Amino acid sequence: MEGIIISLFSAVESGTIYALMALGVYLSFRILDFPDLTVDGSFVTGGAVAAISIVNGVPPVLATFYAAIAGFIAGVVTGILNTKGKINPLLSGILMMIALYSINLRIMGKPNVALLNDPTMFNQIEGFWASLGIDNFLNSILTDSGMDRLPGTWAILIIMVIITLIIKFITDYFLKTEVGLALRATGDNEKMIRSFSANTDILTIVGLGISNALVALSGAFIAQYGGFSDVNMGIGMIVIGLASVIIGEALFGTKTIARTTLAVIGGAIAYRIVLTFALKFKFLETGDAKLITAVIVILALVVPKIIANQKEAKRKRRKRAMLASGEGANNA
Repeated sequence: MEGIIISLFSAVESGTIYALMALGVYLSFRILDFPDLTVDGSFVTGGAVAAISIVNGVPPVLATFYAAIAGFIAGVVTGILNTKGKINPLLSGILMMIALYSINLRIMGKPNVALLNDPTMFNQIEGFWASLGIDNFLNSILTDSGMDRLPGTWAILIIMVIITLIIKFITDYFLKTEVGLALRATGDNEKMIRSFSANTDILTIVGLGISNALVALSGAFIAQYGGFSDVNMGIGMIVIGLASVIIGEALFGTKTIARTTLAVIGGAIAYRIVLTFALKFKFLETGDAKLITAVIVILALVVPKIIANQKEAKRKRRKRAMLASGEGANNA
């Protein structure tokens, strides 16, 4: 039982970090209706820029900011390829993803960069957090409830929840501004927005830039969380992002923008929890994570449709029964 609680704690902790990536995928996939495969590359770009900056003595906070800027530039280039180069959205993302693989190798100078002996945002936060005594207070509550195995520190979870919520509220506010509304309208009906003399090319470029900035920011945090940046750490990230968006929407709904962005964050955490507990089965291995991700996405896509079809069939049966009873009453 205690092992399960510790695994749940770790899943929620990493889920809050990946939630930033999921928010980026939500902006491109749902708001702009743009299947942006740049994500697989820009996630690594964020980690690579943050890692190489930290190794070269840049303060971790500034290195994380540089990572977001690099991700923004990657998204802008994808947007330019699509809008100015008239390249298909899917192909634009694929081309940028392939280009970023070589660029990321150039940035790091080798396939991976370790951060084990360098200061990161998280170990700096942990150092400050330890002096506050909050861990002792929270762990004492768990000890009183009978738990022996306790989380090493609550610092990363609490700080990442705060950062993720701040970015969520900024995203909500941005999508309600004039530019944000135009961005949403561009994704819904680009031709109509263009007929109102709006520059949809600029909106698409800016939207993809912001989307990939969030993805790269998540990559920078993951690199510091794991203690290394690897050129292959972004493989399949777009599928994980889509899984988070779809699961979140299915579980928490999409009535408003604020609720949807919260659902995306919840979806990222739920995905990590499902993945963590799926790997607890003895016949599954760590290498099966991509297979599990694919199964989760398939279930998230298929199950809501099956439930909706069943509800529709039930509604039709009820309507037929009402009509039949009405006809019976009339005949009587």
